[in-house]
Amino acid sequence: MGNIFKSFTATVLLSSSIIAANAMAEDVTITIWSLDSDVQPAQVFAKEFSELDNGIKVNYRRIQFDDVVSESMRAFATGKSPDIIAVDNPEHALFSSRGAFLDITDKVAASSAINADNYFKGPLNSVSWEGKLYGVPKATNTIALYYNKDLFKKAGIAKAPGTWDELLSAARTLNDPSNNVYGLAFSAKASEEGTFQFLPWAQMAGGSYKNINQPGVVKALDVWKTLLDEKLASPDTLTRGQWDSTGTFNAGNAAMVISGPWELNRMIDEAKFDWGVSLLPVPKKGAQRSSAMGDFNYAIFSNSKHPDAAFKALEYFAAQDHRLFPEFGQLPARSDITIPETGIALKDAALKVFLEQLKYAQARGPHPQWPKISKAIQDAIQTALTGGATPKAALDLAATKIAAVIK
Repeated sequence: MGNIFKSFTATVLLSSSIIAANAMAEDVTITIWSLDSDVQPAQVFAKEFSELDNGIKVNYRRIQFDDVVSESMRAFATGKSPDIIAVDNPEHALFSSRGAFLDITDKVAASSAINADNYFKGPLNSVSWEGKLYGVPKATNTIALYYNKDLFKKAGIAKAPGTWDELLSAARTLNDPSNNVYGLAFSAKASEEGTFQFLPWAQMAGGSYKNINQPGVVKALDVWKTLLDEKLASPDTLTRGQWDSTGTFNAGNAAMVISGPWELNRMIDEAKFDWGVSLLPVPKKGAQRSSAMGDFNYAIFSNSKHPDAAFKALEYFAAQDHRLFPEFGQLPARSDITIPETGIALKDAALKVFLEQLKYAQARGPHPQWPKISKAIQDAIQTALTGGATPKAALDLAATKIAAVIK
């Protein structure tokens, strides 16, 4: 009887151990929210990570741009947030400052897959808050000056403009109303696109959102107003985005356009002329450079039940950064990754310029009240360009609004 009891006990213990082991072996499931479709990085990498034999599965949800902030903040407040989210970089500080994102400073320091020193300053700054890291840059982009080399050659202009005065001079020379050609296309839309395009001008002039009415910034807005007043740019510059502005250039109806690397493939397909890309013109020779910085960041919500598993996913994503351009046409936010040549001369030459421009790209903010700050800047641009106030008066009002927000 004793031996039977011992045998029974051993069997029970063994069975319990097996059950416990199986329970421990059950996959952890993390949830990721992003705008990316099934042919874009976040969803592709999430699927790959989920298929690894590492005990972590991924539930991916695609969300819409306009819903990111409201829906994810509501989800965080109710304890139903995902483990990982991809947010537009100027929105990052809103979440970080409210304790919604996990401080991953120590995790990054201990990681062999993520090295903070490898990221461009602008993207890294966008995931930082009060000296801590609250995310990892997903990708990045910036803006530069595309120009129609054929029109430049025909007009006897030897090179792309390097200063604001040279830009105005070139736009005046190239402007050809009889052939429906404007000197320059850009976006001054009353949206984040308008801020995205204008802020580098302010920064190159020595300003920022904190002193948006200083003399150099007033000069920048005055240049924009001159472009509109002299009809060197289309009147719908006030209402159209960067995509439509680039379309005008591609159609041969603008000699220059300010836009980003996301347009390169489209440019190759649509533009039936020789074109090039140059760094954004500066106020005067020797002035500091700046550029806009776009794209999204990854972050882990601070109430995630699986922060370690979520960070492993971020490490996997970061390890795929070298695939961003070859497979998806996106630029990595890192300076240690070499972009392979495509074999298309126009595209490869343009990429070199955009990568150079990225060295000067600055995050919008970061500030938790960025939407309100950006709205004040947008209003100033619209008011000045439509003649509702002088550039200085419009920017003075914007400075007052911004001061009330950031005090």
